[in-house]
Amino acid sequence: MIDFQLTKEHQEIVEKYRDFTERWIVPNRMKYDEIAEFPWDIVKAAYDEKVINGSLPVKYGGNGFNIFESGLASEEFGYGCTGIGICIDASTLALTPTLIAATEEQKKRIYGEIMEKKAVAAYALTEPNAGSDVQGIKTTAIKKGDKYILNGHKRFITNGDVAEYITVFALVDPERGSRSLTTFMVKADSPGITMVSRLNKMGQRASVQNEIKFEDVEVPEENRLGNEGYGFIIAMRTFDRTRTCVAAAAVGNARAAFDHSREWAKNRVQFGAPITALQGVSFMLADMATKIEASKMLVWRAAWAYDNNQKDFSKLSAMSKYLATDMAMKVTTDAVQVMGGEGYSKDHPVEKMMRDAKLSQIYEGTNQVNRLVVSKQILK
Repeated sequence: MIDFQLTKEHQEIVEKYRDFTERWIVPNRMKYDEIAEFPWDIVKAAYDEKVINGSLPVKYGGNGFNIFESGLASEEFGYGCTGIGICIDASTLALTPTLIAATEEQKKRIYGEIMEKKAVAAYALTEPNAGSDVQGIKTTAIKKGDKYILNGHKRFITNGDVAEYITVFALVDPERGSRSLTTFMVKADSPGITMVSRLNKMGQRASVQNEIKFEDVEVPEENRLGNEGYGFIIAMRTFDRTRTCVAAAAVGNARAAFDHSREWAKNRVQFGAPITALQGVSFMLADMATKIEASKMLVWRAAWAYDNNQKDFSKLSAMSKYLATDMAMKVTTDAVQVMGGEGYSKDHPVEKMMRDAKLSQIYEGTNQVNRLVVSKQILK
């Protein structure tokens, strides 16, 4: 029998992350949106209260969450601020390849350093001419003795200039192209790494994205994840895990915009009554609530499929990502519309939520690419 009721353990996760969000993220979201700086104080607090690196094994300092549990946490962060939330969750993205391909020695060493320093990691896949097209990557890591010499150019790298480790995807044999794509954990302070610039973004401004150049960076062979040529598989398996949590964060963002606009509309009097008495407004709110609920159910379905090793988990992950993030864009835009001039003003957070929602349609595979993933799977 299907049961949509959260277990006691799941409810405890929701309450813990909701409490952290209310105390740390909500009061600071507008400040960090304005100054566009990485919220180190909140990240350190997340370490102190054990609400970061949730999917990492308990023995290495994480919470051992499965994807469903990680999604519950991401939704609460998204409710507070997807920009601040991604500062925490992007580190999980960067460390996911270690869950997939690292040896126990690598996990112990890398996780130990990350935890001890209360640090974050960055995921360096995208390049100026290779974003959605992973097979277009040109960065190289040529083996020389017991080291690889890394050269290349990455762009739009979340957590780039604040990271302790950078997970880099590079070609070990350019003649073989993407078939030689390999994954490396690179220390961010390695000689030859240059942070060229930070992206000045429309939304999710607390999160930093960098352009990074690698010039003759020496990477020890012990920092390679998995075998040579397994990089493409590792990248795709990473997205299969993390896209559902991006979708969950978008649901949280949409929930927040809906709640804010609904409460405002209940108290906004026009023509002698609250504007919720007008069908034009009440029907918009009904559609917003319905879209949020539908998206949340698909997120839960995708997470369940991954956790239970169902064969369609990759398709469902891509579905949940593009449906939930498109929904968040629509709901946050409608929240601004419900509130009119007030919604467009920075006096209220819904305009920020709308700006934040846009980026969720772009990272971890644009929604057009996620539709391509789905179409290939349903037509093969």
